[in-house]
Amino acid sequence: MNLLKTLAAISSMTMLSRVTGLLRESLFARAFGASAYTDAFIVAFRLPNLLRRLFAEGAFSQAFVPILSEYKTQHGDAATKSLVDHVATSLVWATVLTSLVGIVGAPFLITMIAGGLERDQGAFDASVVMTRMMFPYIACMSFVALAGGVLNTWRQFKIPAFTPVLLNLSFIFASLVLVEFFEQPIYAMAVAVCVGGLLQVAIQVPSLVRIGMLPRISLNPISGLRDSGVRRMLKKMGPAVFAVSAAQISLLINTSIAAGLAAGAVSALQYADRLMEFPTAMLGVALGTILLPSLSKANNEGNADEYTALLNWGMRLTFLLALPAAVGMATLAEPMIAALFHYGKFDARDIAGSAMPLMAYSAGLLGIIMVKILAPAFYARQDVRTPVRIAVGVLVATQLMNLVFVPLLGVAGLALSIGLGACINAVFLYAGLRRRGIFTPQPGWLAFFCKLLVGVAALGAVSWFAQARFDWVAMQATPLLRLGALLAIIVVSAFAYFGVLAVLGFRPRDFKRRAA
Repeated sequence: MNLLKTLAAISSMTMLSRVTGLLRESLFARAFGASAYTDAFIVAFRLPNLLRRLFAEGAFSQAFVPILSEYKTQHGDAATKSLVDHVATSLVWATVLTSLVGIVGAPFLITMIAGGLERDQGAFDASVVMTRMMFPYIACMSFVALAGGVLNTWRQFKIPAFTPVLLNLSFIFASLVLVEFFEQPIYAMAVAVCVGGLLQVAIQVPSLVRIGMLPRISLNPISGLRDSGVRRMLKKMGPAVFAVSAAQISLLINTSIAAGLAAGAVSALQYADRLMEFPTAMLGVALGTILLPSLSKANNEGNADEYTALLNWGMRLTFLLALPAAVGMATLAEPMIAALFHYGKFDARDIAGSAMPLMAYSAGLLGIIMVKILAPAFYARQDVRTPVRIAVGVLVATQLMNLVFVPLLGVAGLALSIGLGACINAVFLYAGLRRRGIFTPQPGWLAFFCKLLVGVAALGAVSWFAQARFDWVAMQATPLLRLGALLAIIVVSAFAYFGVLAVLGFRPRDFKRRAA
């Protein structure tokens, strides 16, 4: 399997997901701006979204995929299918029970994580209603995560990468059409979440049928727990909850802090977070998706050289693409926010409020992506304790940084704390790999860094000089011209970056990599 070609395929699907995601956020901003009611929706969605990451994309996937790979490699199809059935049964029933608890306890949960919403009783009540509407979403997403883990292990990456597009399309339809049918328009977005979850489940089924791995879910909630593989997975998953979700828990705490700052602060953080997730998903999530099954296979086969080579390849690609993305986000924060969101109820004040958190996030973008590369190196070896210890320490460090940065920078301080916390996380993960002899850098890193810094400096200079030539707020009257100007600056900056690297000797073939 050509890893670079596979990465390009997954990234193209991820790009489609993020482009539709940006469109959804642009339409959301146009329809609702940054207000107490947008805060209410974001807070309500954040709860099931956090649990989705715990039950689905995060701890579950990291614990499930290495064990699934072991079964596929060593135990045969029948045992693997039995494991999938039992895992699906346990996971779906657990998320259904969690959803019921969340629906009943919604008022308490909203008070706990965003008590600041109580200053507007209407927004608080709306947040409770939407939380209850959206909690069942995690049951859908748990199935989607299971399906994605199975399909990725079978090296079928495209459907799982495309799946998030369906949620975005549901949001877009709700922003354009459904809002007209609700007395409180923001409720249309909660309906969109539920519909998007069902669509994401539906698209996975045909692919699972084709490989003979469509799970059968038992009506007995505890039947899956009798499987030794499920019990092993749960033992791994418990600690992994803390490791994988540390940034999400920090984000939840930050939501509570932001809700107490000012109306619209939660929304400003959300808009910045949405843009930050664009490079994170296209590179970090895509690389993590490719590397975890390949690392697990190399570990199960005892191939240490392949293991190290895969990590070296992933880290070089991360630096090659994440560093310029971070500099571009920092220099083009205001133009990007203006071009994508400055419509309808989203005004000039909202641009300034969202641009600062985006600039702050850019300081930690490299760390955020590196964690997605380095953490799977431990999970592939079924070692969850090391990332857990690091993640808990980073969680504490992030909140200590909030005590310093929030009084100085407001909502941007929250974004800066998360970004720097991710950098600390990445440094400690890397140190753990080196100390245990799991990873040994291949030759040429110093020259690689020196050349990379020259290219990044060129990109930063071009993008900063070019963006200063435009009044991005005043260009609201000519939105297509503004968007065209932004795209032109991005293209010219990219040409400057890769042109300098080409002159310094970088070639695409240097980053090709195959996996068995």
